[in-house]
Amino acid sequence: MELWNSTLGSAFILMGILNDSGSPKLFCAVLTVLYMLAVTSNGLLLLVIAIDVQLHVPMYLLLGQLSLMDLLFASVISPKTLMNYLRGENTISFVGCTFQLLVVLTSGGAEDLLLAFMAYDRYVAICHPLNYMILMRPKICCLIIATSWILAFLNAVIHTSYTMHFPFCMSREIRHLLCEIPPLLKLACADTSRYKFMLHLTGVIFLISPLSAILASYTFILAAVLRMSSGEGKQKAIVTCSSHLTVVGMYYGAAMFMYLQPSAYHTSQQDNIFSIFYSVITPVLNPLIYSLRNKEVIGAIRRVLGRCTSV
Repeated sequence: MELWNSTLGSAFILMGILNDSGSPKLFCAVLTVLYMLAVTSNGLLLLVIAIDVQLHVPMYLLLGQLSLMDLLFASVISPKTLMNYLRGENTISFVGCTFQLLVVLTSGGAEDLLLAFMAYDRYVAICHPLNYMILMRPKICCLIIATSWILAFLNAVIHTSYTMHFPFCMSREIRHLLCEIPPLLKLACADTSRYKFMLHLTGVIFLISPLSAILASYTFILAAVLRMSSGEGKQKAIVTCSSHLTVVGMYYGAAMFMYLQPSAYHTSQQDNIFSIFYSVITPVLNPLIYSLRNKEVIGAIRRVLGRCTSV
């Protein structure tokens, strides 16, 4: 069979959830609203953290990076999906698909590592409060952020290069909302079994290791909270930690389904549903989860909006 993507001028066809939906116009409208909410909520949270000096502490600097990752993740997927639908075409160029895959893997991998570092931040704040400003000093905080981005980018470059080097001669149609590794490998006409094993192994290292660190951190946090005598201190710790654990559950649940479940158990419908969840719904929910129950963030939003309206 002809290797149809042997030139960079070739294009994939994204047969995403809009094509399979019984009401594509309604779904397109919902997707537009969700994307605008994701941009607004994450953009507002980033703005507030940048402007309000009371939020210039490690916890909120890390939260700002989480919003940036969610914003990047949503913006590389939703606008392309909506533009394709409005223009009546579902194509994405080979270069565009490569770029989308690189950005998705980078932002997703960085978020994976950042959530583990955020759990460490909460562990230090609750279990070692007197040493917090030493263990989470600005240099350490910057190192944490840089480590998340750099390791995720290197991992993304390796997997993107390896995935896109395969000859695609099965079909041009990607039965998925976006360019992602599992659906792309289904189009390859070469033996991908070794790479699938390497991908599974990388997924275990990149997902299970941070998740284990998160669970270990919260085991120590729970023990420390139970020993607290102050009811107000307990409540504040529980609210902060429950928000983070909710985000962790949403992220790792979807990521493990995509990258740890054997490919034989994947269906295009399930993959599309999960892709909508972690590419659109999660970026909308994350800033709301961290903001609605956080008095400091709500207070900062009111102060920033008060300054804007008074100008």
